[in-house]
Parts: sequence; C-alpha cells; structure tokens
Amino acid sequence: MMETSATAGKTAAAKPAADRRPIATRSARWAQRLAAWLTTTPVTPNQISLLSAVWAAIGGVLLLQGGVLAWIGAALCVQLRLVCNLLDGMVAVEGGKGSPVGALYNEIPDRIADTAFLVPLGYAAGLPWLGWAAALAAMMTAYIRTFGGALGLAQDFGGVMAKQRRMAALTVALLAQAVEHALWGTSYSLLAAAWIIMAGSLLTVATRTLGIARRLNAQHLEAQHLEALEPEVRS
Repeated sequence: MMETSATAGKTAAAKPAADRRPIATRSARWAQRLAAWLTTTPVTPNQISLLSAVWAAIGGVLLLQGGVLAWIGAALCVQLRLVCNLLDGMVAVEGGKGSPVGALYNEIPDRIADTAFLVPLGYAAGLPWLGWAAALAAMMTAYIRTFGGALGLAQDFGGVMAKQRRMAALTVALLAQAVEHALWGTSYSLLAAAWIIMAGSLLTVATRTLGIARRLNAQHLEAQHLEALEPEVRS
C-alpha cells in the first residue's frame, strides 16, 4: 500500500519504531539482507503481514489433517509466519515503506494467525474447547498489551507466553508429535502444548495487567509529588 507523501511515510514508519516488539533475529544478517531486498521490490509490509495469516491458515489445515508429514509441515508454517512477522516491521521501519494503516495490518493478521493455529490444536489434541480457550487467552495477551499503549504507556511485549514463545512451544510440540505418532500413535505432545499455551497465556495476561497497574500508580504518585512541589517553586 503506497504512501500519499514522503512525509506520511516517515511518520508512519517512525511510530511503530518507537514501540516495537524486541526480536533478537532482527539483527541477524540473513534477516537484514532479505528485508533490504524486499525493500527494493513492489512488495509492501502490509502484504507481508497478510502472508503471515495465510501461512497460519495452511498450518492449521495441516494440523487438523494430522500425520507425520502434516505436523512437520505445520511446524514449518509456524516458522514462516514468524519470518513474515519479522520482515513486515523491518521493511516498514528500516526500509521506510510504512503505511498509515500499517498498525492495523500489524495487529489483525496476528490475531487471525494465532486463532488459525490454536483452535485446530485443540481439535487435534481431542479437546476442542481447550483450543478455543488457548486462542482466546492468546488474544487477551495482545489486548492487554495494546490497552497499555492506549493508556499512554510503553507496550509490554514480555511474559512467559508472549507470541514468540507461544509459537516456539507449538513448533516443538508439532515436531515432538510427529515422532510420538510414528513411535506410539498417541497425541500427548499436542495436548500438553495446548494446556501450556493456554495456561501460560493467562499468566502473561495477569503479569502484563499487574505491570500496567504498577506503572499507572507510579505515574499518579509522581504527579502528586510534582503538585506538592509547585507551591515551593512559585514561592
């Protein structure tokens, strides 16, 4: 999606740069080279963001299909989703191809992608409700993070089950499930992953909420302190 002016592009790119998810892979040489190449193509960050949801949808279908090759393919889709999540921000910020609606494309496909993976996970594990619960808990982590940002605080990307950790747990579980199925024909790896992701996401919601409360209280105390100092300054 093209910018209407160079100034709009710089503004859109600068805004996410001030409040970005810390990703160690962003400094990797392969990621920088790939992002630099994408910057020279007509591909936009928004298209890359949408592609992440496409990979998630394919991964979810493979997860439901089941079988050793399907689970390995689903694990690959998880990683391709994360690569897209990495590159869309790099192309937008470092590449200067930000869009006025970039924030929407940055968040909405992510929520779709989480749901596309986690709901099928529950069905594949034999507990559909657990997949829906995990997806809802994952969505809540993002809601609390962005709500903190809406209150004027720096967004909190931490927690025991932030997005990268959810996807890491899912990747490990899918690969473990492929081995487990080949050896014993059971699906305990998927069941364990669904419980871990759901419980970890709820814990992340709690820690992020408490963090927001602490920072709001600190701001209030600081404001009271400054008000108390004002008469002394005027005198």
